Amino acid sequence: MAFPRSIAGALLLAAAAAGSAAAQTPSERQVRGWAASCAACHNTEGRSVGGFPALAGRNADDTYRALIEFQSGQRPAATIMHQHARGYTTDELRRIAEWFANVKPAR
Repeated sequence: MAFPRSIAGALLLAAAAAGSAAAQTPSERQVRGWAASCAACHNTEGRSVGGFPALAGRNADDTYRALIEFQSGQRPAATIMHQHARGYTTDELRRIAEWFANVKPAR
C-alpha cells in the first residue's frame, strides 16, 4: 500500500527537522553540564586548588589535546580520565576545553 503524498511529505519534513535539530551546536547550558562532571576532581568550574590540575583559564588547545590523548589511551592516567574522555565525542571535548578556557581561574 502506497503512502498518500501528504503523509509522505509530512514524514520527510519531520525527518528533515529532526536532522536539523541533531546538527545544531550544543547550548552553553549543555556544555556547562558536560563540564560539571569534572567537578568531582577539578573542583567547581575547574578551579582546582590542589591535587588535580586546574582547568579554569587554561589554554583550550592544551586541554583539548590532553583530553584527546586520554581518550586514545596515549596519555597515561592514574585516575578515571580515560573513561571520562571516552564518554564524549571529539567535538564535545573541544567544546568542554573551550568552556574551561573561558572560566576565570581561582585566585
